Amino acid sequence: MMRIRTQSPVATKEFTPKNDSPAKILVEEPARWEVRPCGMLVQKRSEDEVGAKEPVSTIRLRVKHGSNYHEIYISSLVTFGELKKLLAERTGLHPQDQKILFKDKERDSSAYLDTSGVKDRSKLVVVEDSGAQAKRLLEMRRTAKMDKAAKSISQISQEVDKLAFQVSAMEAAFSEGEKFADGQVLKLIELLMNELIKLDGVVADGDAKLQRRVQVKRVQKYVETLDVLKLKSASAVATMPPPPHQQPQKKQPPPSPRPPSVIVTTKWETFDSLFSPKASTSTSTSTATTATSTAAPTPRFDWELF
Repeated sequence: MMRIRTQSPVATKEFTPKNDSPAKILVEEPARWEVRPCGMLVQKRSEDEVGAKEPVSTIRLRVKHGSNYHEIYISSLVTFGELKKLLAERTGLHPQDQKILFKDKERDSSAYLDTSGVKDRSKLVVVEDSGAQAKRLLEMRRTAKMDKAAKSISQISQEVDKLAFQVSAMEAAFSEGEKFADGQVLKLIELLMNELIKLDGVVADGDAKLQRRVQVKRVQKYVETLDVLKLKSASAVATMPPPPHQQPQKKQPPPSPRPPSVIVTTKWETFDSLFSPKASTSTSTSTATTATSTAAPTPRFDWELF
């Protein structure tokens, strides 16, 4: 007969597993998504996962440019655009003038190396893109042209600001009763017209063209204001009464005619020589003269010869 071994209640209680802690309930959080630059929709990584992940390894690429080969060490998570910037130091080509071929296919600058299948010791080819280079040069010229136009418009705008201050001051003075000569207004109008001619000579596109149009309208507005101010000033001067301290001058009577002045003239008479012999015969004219002489005897002088 077998003997049955029984356990005491104390021992049973001692070896009974205890589960006093409350049960943990796992709640799944909704997945968060993000769009990568290449357009791929992926699940967003949490900060814990990113920290726990192993550091990204650097891959070695062999890039061919013409007859030269370059070894590039770069991260696999960068884009081809970043690779072009790194190759610009080795090849001397501008990043926008480069065309990278991988597996005989051109890769976009925004594409990532890892998603495009680039791995360690992959071979790539970089060539010069003449079309992109010409496009970049045209864009550089266009940008330089726009910068020059914007700079010119900015300088003209500063000059217009100075003239606008003078126009405002003239308007304020006229409203207080001050009058201006036409020369002052015309000089200011001439300065504004010079700035308008400068604006017409600026060749601009885009935003610079819009700024030029704004400045043209602004100058035209100031010129119109000065024209109105000139007309008002002229009409005010015409209707203004004479000052009280100045009496109108009386008309003076015309001067009386003066008596004619006595003109003294000297008439010289010619006398015959006292010592000349008398003519034997005389004409009728000489007879008449002699008769006249006898009627009015003239004084004779006796001359003595030494």
